[in-house]
Amino acid sequence: MRWRRVLLLVTTLILAYLALAGAWAWTVFDEALATRPVADTVPLSARQTAILLRVEDPTFFEHAGLSIAPGQGMATISSALARDVFIGSGGLEGMNGAVQRFYRSVFDCCKRIDLGRDVMTLVLDSRMPKHDQLARYVATVYMGTHAGQQVSGLAPAARSYLGKPLEETSEAEFVTLVAMIKAPNQYHPVRDPEALAQRAARIQALLAGRCAASGWFDTEFKECAP
Repeated sequence: MRWRRVLLLVTTLILAYLALAGAWAWTVFDEALATRPVADTVPLSARQTAILLRVEDPTFFEHAGLSIAPGQGMATISSALARDVFIGSGGLEGMNGAVQRFYRSVFDCCKRIDLGRDVMTLVLDSRMPKHDQLARYVATVYMGTHAGQQVSGLAPAARSYLGKPLEETSEAEFVTLVAMIKAPNQYHPVRDPEALAQRAARIQALLAGRCAASGWFDTEFKECAP
């Protein structure tokens, strides 16, 4: 029947798209990583690591790049890194660069349903040790704009917004930084300190065990309302 042929064609195209994404990501991994250098990283304490992962990626050390844990939402730390490494700003050359531009355009169009990025995430997770992923995420995560400058990384954010080194932040101050990650220009300490304070309070309740995420998409921790 006609619909079966159409379904077969669509399925074949999707599988080919995903196979290309995986093969390309595996081939260009080292080259792509070299185009995205990272400044010296600032290690987190054990408690800071626990806070960050509890909020941003609860099963980070267990999953293979993707997760459907409660409170996880559509992205993991690994998938955020895959987006940055493989399709972020900067660029590859030649045919690899052409493929990169194609996947970048797909991601710009279809962020939430880009299965190609998900395949790249699986590749990145298999090629980069978890502790290296975490260090890179801490050093590069987007933290909004301040005084007209883009802020990337938790250490620069601590200096910009709190006026102190990351290692000198109190637990409450670190929670405030983590609270910004979901939408740093929305939960901004200068533009909307009240919204940031409310999100930080929900995270504090989550950390204290007084509430929990109500499902995969509950990254706002609605049950934790102060």
